Amino acid sequence: MELLLAGDLLGVVELPAERLVGLEEGDPVAAAVRCSRSVQTTIGWIFWDPGAIRRYEAAGLPPGLAGPLGYIAARCAPLASSGPEAVVAAFGSISPAGIRGVFGLLLSQERFQEMWSARDEAVAEGLRLHAPGIVDPLVEYADELWAAVEQLPLVGRTFFGAHLAVPRPADPLLSGWHAVNCLREWRGDTHWALVVAAGLGHAEASVLHNGWLGYEPDWLARSRGTATDDIAAAWASLAQRGLADGRTVTAAGVALRQTLEDDTDRLTSLPWELIGEARSLEFAARFEPPCELLLRRVDDTAGVNYQPASRVRAPR
Repeated sequence: MELLLAGDLLGVVELPAERLVGLEEGDPVAAAVRCSRSVQTTIGWIFWDPGAIRRYEAAGLPPGLAGPLGYIAARCAPLASSGPEAVVAAFGSISPAGIRGVFGLLLSQERFQEMWSARDEAVAEGLRLHAPGIVDPLVEYADELWAAVEQLPLVGRTFFGAHLAVPRPADPLLSGWHAVNCLREWRGDTHWALVVAAGLGHAEASVLHNGWLGYEPDWLARSRGTATDDIAAAWASLAQRGLADGRTVTAAGVALRQTLEDDTDRLTSLPWELIGEARSLEFAARFEPPCELLLRRVDDTAGVNYQPASRVRAPR
């Protein structure tokens, strides 16, 4: 993890120049890539935040497991009434056993809503405390973000559609955050459609993503609760396709994962085109410094491999 140069609590952060490469004016995909990283971080930091975990434990989730179970429960709350199999289908990356385990603990829609509310409380508190520089931009951009969100196609985007149906919060900060969350879910649904089209299951996708990032073998799959047997089967399946050799992702595997990323970027530039290039680049410039503080908080509270969607892949 590269060193971030941070100032006082207000969080003045100097971004490395290489983070801004390829983001010239007139390139809508490059602008979307820049914005999407901030979108991922604005949402993803809460998944491992101690403030959220404390609330999940207070709501009855078991200590030691409240973090991952609370993440699953809060995120899937808008879809929970459809049952665990629908949520497994929508999630993609998370172990199906973990998702079914959450449904075994939370036996009513009201209990999922409790986790949603606990998460929102932690978001509102945590953003103001740990990244206060993001509060004004979230409030100011909320209407524009929602206007873009409402124009995005729904077909094939299950998680996005479920989140879009939830009434907007009265708190202007949370309203802006939920608009960003809808953008994140729309991109995620699009990405998983591409993953499935490439013939990859959840374990294979995690193994391939892990190799693309350069993490130690199996780290990402294990962090998502994937069983050892499923990881072994994923390696074997990838090897049959020439995408892995033993426990190493091959150049062909890395290339496939890069293609999935590039195609996702290309197919999810629409909201930023709707917002407009100038405002999108302004969004990126205003969100990047507080998002770096949020990512550093993930480093401190969970570890430097967590929140992989926000990590900058090292050149090879």
